[in-house]
Amino acid sequence: MYLKKVAGPRAVTLPDGSVLSRADLPPRDTCRWVASRKAVLVKAVACGLIPLKEVLETYGVSEEEFALWCAAVANHGEAALKVTALQKYRQPPVE
Repeated sequence: MYLKKVAGPRAVTLPDGSVLSRADLPPRDTCRWVASRKAVLVKAVACGLIPLKEVLETYGVSEEEFALWCAAVANHGEAALKVTALQKYRQPPVE
């Protein structure tokens, strides 16, 4: 089996004891961002599996959008990444 050389680790152990590897990351041509795919990327960056810069370049996600995903997970958990729950967890506008 051929393994592509990558910078950084191939797999990391998450705080809950599960293992997250590069094979668990969404495909590079992902267009439909469901909550589970967003959550995997947030976990991968938080645990050091993949650098933020690589996520932004590979998946075409803006830095602001990714920051919103991270804030949603930090404040409300992974359920806040669902589009159907957007209004439930949305912050009221600051005036």
